[in-house]
Amino acid sequence: MKSALEGIRILDLSRMLPFEYCTMILADLGADILKIEEPGMGDYMRWLPPKIKEENSHFLLLNRNKRSMTLNLRKDEAKEILCDLAKGADVLFESFRPGVMDKLGLGYDIMKDVNPDLIYCSATGYGQTGPYRNKPGHDLNYISIAGILERTGLEKPVIPGIPIADMTVGVYSALAILAAIIARDRGGKGQYIDISMTDCMLSYNIANIGDYVAGKSEKFELRGEAPYYNVYETKDGKWIAVGNIEDKFWADMCRGMEREDLIEKHSFNLSEEEKAALKDELQKVFSQKTRDEWIRIFEKKDTCITPVLAVEESLNDPNFIERDMIFEMDHPKEGRLKQIALPIKFSETPDRREVPPPMIGEHTDEVLKALGYDDAKIDKLRRDGVV
Repeated sequence: MKSALEGIRILDLSRMLPFEYCTMILADLGADILKIEEPGMGDYMRWLPPKIKEENSHFLLLNRNKRSMTLNLRKDEAKEILCDLAKGADVLFESFRPGVMDKLGLGYDIMKDVNPDLIYCSATGYGQTGPYRNKPGHDLNYISIAGILERTGLEKPVIPGIPIADMTVGVYSALAILAAIIARDRGGKGQYIDISMTDCMLSYNIANIGDYVAGKSEKFELRGEAPYYNVYETKDGKWIAVGNIEDKFWADMCRGMEREDLIEKHSFNLSEEEKAALKDELQKVFSQKTRDEWIRIFEKKDTCITPVLAVEESLNDPNFIERDMIFEMDHPKEGRLKQIALPIKFSETPDRREVPPPMIGEHTDEVLKALGYDDAKIDKLRRDGVV
């Protein structure tokens, strides 16, 4: 059975988690992803801690179904090889700072002449234009500028437990690339895509922006203000998540707690004192049983209550297991690797689970031979530091 993107060729010059996540999605969908890595160092995500044996555990989760070759793009011969590869590619994806690819002589204006049908996607922290374009940054900076971080805590901003901008730009980049492929294949042509992680975060912040334009007195309270959307500690020191925004779910929770007297207290218009009192009351109730005892009680109720799981518990959760979200594959050096599946279920074009993450430059000779290079020429390229 063919994969959804079988036959699509993507040159991946990106590195690090956000962009590896993008090309992992596309690889799982069947695209041929060729990682272009610097000789020796490669994608430096490989060597950062935490490691399983020799390589970073995040890298090993993000780079299955890809091939790897090394090219020193400062060398003219390496640039020629990249251009030869681009002639047969659908997409070039890169994540350098703005202007780096132009300085290398490999920017979009050059590459579109090499292949007019090429889709050239640049993903960066702040985008190719604007006053911040050359500023360094990380996830925390992007969510702070987009107004997300300010909305994460009650007393002060709270740093989220996952890099939101990093993971989101991976999805947006994959979406943009797929949209450009569809547009081209409907009679269009190749094009340039400029993706800013900070722009993605502003778009992701719709809920808070909606609150602002409606007036600050009329906002959903989703960061711990509200009793109905909160976390509560249980008898065993664990936590339970309550997401009962709707009246019917709140009412069923109260029945499960045998506290029908609290049903009428559900309101979006409570005073601060009333909210605090109701949260205190709920905390007293939840402190009377363990997390799992409460979960068993609420299994029989139509209510939005879930346990707050640690990562180890999530990986053993029966819902993820039944939905085939966790699988394993063998790596020649790292051994048996746990993997998280593509979170999309297709009836006709299932995701690929074929090849473990590549070792640095593993496919260099294979790719060069496909371009017509013989062993002697490849050896010379290696001696010259081109590959």
